[in-house]
Amino acid sequence: MERFTFVIQDALGIHARPAGALAKALRPFSCRASMAANGRTADARRVFDVMELGVKGGEPVTFTLEGTDEAVAAAALKRFCEETL
Repeated sequence: MERFTFVIQDALGIHARPAGALAKALRPFSCRASMAANGRTADARRVFDVMELGVKGGEPVTFTLEGTDEAVAAAALKRFCEETL
């Protein structure tokens, strides 16, 4: 299991566009991906689940990846977060 926390830098938080980009960034990987914020957890591959977390700018999000390619997926997801969120 790979886990890391990222503080959302975008002042608008995670709305439809970044949630869709997140799901797209995870497509190449087979591992399970979840994210937790505000005391709730969502499937990071599902746009509406991610949006329902209501994450605002400046709030921390914890990503958890589990599966055969979790290390590679975690590295790619960290890079995605730094560039996009």
